[in-house]
Amino acid sequence: MRKFDGNRAGATVGAAIMALTLASAPAQAQSARNSGPVDLTRQAQPAPQSTPTPTVDAPAPAVPVTAPVAPVPAPHWTQADAQALLVAIKAVGSEGLFPKDYQPDALSAAIVKGEGKELDETATRLFGWLIEDYRDGRTPMPARVQWFAVDPDQDVNPTQLIIASALEKHDIKGALVALLPTHPDYAALKAALPKATTQKQAAQIRANMDRWRWLARDLGSQYLLTNVPEQMLRLTVRNKIIKSYKVVVGKPGRTATPQLAETVEGVIFNPTWTVPQSIVAGEGLGARLVNNPRQAEREGYKVTKAADGTIYVVQQPGDNNSLGRMKLDMPNEHAIFLHDTPSKAAFNQPVRALSHGCIRVEGAVELAMTMGILGAAMTPEDAALAHTSKIYTKVPMTKTFPVYITYFTVARDVNGMLRSFTDIYNRDAPVLASFAKPREEHTTQRKSTEEVIKLDNPL
Repeated sequence: MRKFDGNRAGATVGAAIMALTLASAPAQAQSARNSGPVDLTRQAQPAPQSTPTPTVDAPAPAVPVTAPVAPVPAPHWTQADAQALLVAIKAVGSEGLFPKDYQPDALSAAIVKGEGKELDETATRLFGWLIEDYRDGRTPMPARVQWFAVDPDQDVNPTQLIIASALEKHDIKGALVALLPTHPDYAALKAALPKATTQKQAAQIRANMDRWRWLARDLGSQYLLTNVPEQMLRLTVRNKIIKSYKVVVGKPGRTATPQLAETVEGVIFNPTWTVPQSIVAGEGLGARLVNNPRQAEREGYKVTKAADGTIYVVQQPGDNNSLGRMKLDMPNEHAIFLHDTPSKAAFNQPVRALSHGCIRVEGAVELAMTMGILGAAMTPEDAALAHTSKIYTKVPMTKTFPVYITYFTVARDVNGMLRSFTDIYNRDAPVLASFAKPREEHTTQRKSTEEVIKLDNPL
């Protein structure tokens, strides 16, 4: 029988217990509906079409003439359905929205005139606005600073289909309720809104209710969620926190952690770290080590020099590796991921916005084992051996596991208490300003157009 040290055994047992708890989640956890967030805007692009090159014997293909498409008439509204819409508009305050944004007076006037083209067009337009804001959020995209978490809801539930279904069933209210976030934090904010004691407090609650609408309505049966202002990570099953971890997030400014919705594709035990050129060349690490292989080996680096003179430095697995003993592989254009760290002291600080963007996790080894057991069918024994081997081991996930990196300044903490958190990146101001202005028309923009900053330095 193998003997395990206390730390290894503790992490193994903890990971196994959590994995068994997670495995008891309903079967729909692996359904397509919960297959994780996908940037559908990329998939929506048409496949490139090849055009034959004209030759002497083959004339250029004729350009087809497209006839103008007649506008689709608005669907028919009965006065009863229009009246139900008016009631819904007047009640949007409970969802943190403003009735005036949806022109109740214009709808009332159209209802008085009776059924016909004017009522059809007015009601369809205003219902469409309400659907968009319930489903996707009221805040215009430019005010969502560093928001790269693409919400798939409008692809799953297109506006026109919602309108058609609601009118067919004569259920305007039900169609709207079906769009609201299912997360209990949204319900907690909604319950707190009428109890707000100041306008500022109410505005902050509205802004954070809207942030939930920026995400997928249903986050899935099991997922990881980091709230950056709280500086905490939670492992969640059926919207209940199974385990929480302190985290270190990005420093304010250029290295602030962006908001993402990604998917864990693998668990890496004992990772290597490719040192960025800002350190290799900028800080002279490469020049110091390239001609001193023994020193590089003592310090845990492998150094190579390319034909063009570029020096590459890769830190090898070990206790001193900047990524610690584990990394969750979640490919994204920002090079953001969750990982361990050899510098544990930072987890004891009340303010942990200290990294170059990536998220350092306290108790990361236990998390890695849990993810390996749950998502890659590892046994607790296999997960423990992968960790203690000190050999780079990448375990591909066989089950989908979403990761959400969010930004809520009013939310329930990991103990379930609704509270406010310091706005460490000053991202509330543009959201609050947008709520103080009239509603803006939605555009096709799905995420921030800001510069993508590749934050690949865990130091």
